[in-house]
Amino acid sequence: MSTDNFEKGGWDWQFSQFQQQVGEWLEYQSYRFERVLPNWSPAWKFAPWLGGVLNFLSWLLLGLFVTVILWRLWGALNPYLYAWFNIDSSGGKMAKISTPDVSVANLLERSQSFYRQGNYREACRCLYLAILQHLHDTKIITHKPSRTDNEYLQLLRSAVTPIQPYETVITTHEQLCFGNAEILPENYEQCRQAYQEIIQK
Repeated sequence: MSTDNFEKGGWDWQFSQFQQQVGEWLEYQSYRFERVLPNWSPAWKFAPWLGGVLNFLSWLLLGLFVTVILWRLWGALNPYLYAWFNIDSSGGKMAKISTPDVSVANLLERSQSFYRQGNYREACRCLYLAILQHLHDTKIITHKPSRTDNEYLQLLRSAVTPIQPYETVITTHEQLCFGNAEILPENYEQCRQAYQEIIQK
């Protein structure tokens, strides 16, 4: 039988290799431990079942450790993953609007349309995008897809005053993208008034 038929790189093979290495390491550690023990009876050794129990416990601890790490990572990265895949917190797809090629007037029209449909979440989002487009058109802050809401606020603090209308819209946007808060008509009205203050300057 040729050796070409043996699997050398699959997950099963890698897992069995890892398991074998852990078993050999445990065996080596028990051997070292036995060597440093006082010279007791030569018949005294670890029982074979104890090695199996220790092996099981080590795998159980490793599994728990990996589970805790994955759970922590999921909790930390969850909002970013939802934003990356353009999904709102309730699990539905958000309307995708690309900011660079959409005019402020078009975004305001969409915002009004969403408002009339009772979709306050998307109405607020369109106002947020309209403000970003306004900032880009007036060359206060140009578009950059990787820029976060926090980065926009930092740039705005050094570029414009008053900052309050921007904070209102950006905070609402953070709530609708990363929070579980329900967006109400009052939130939309606050964003619309903030937009009016920004445009009138």
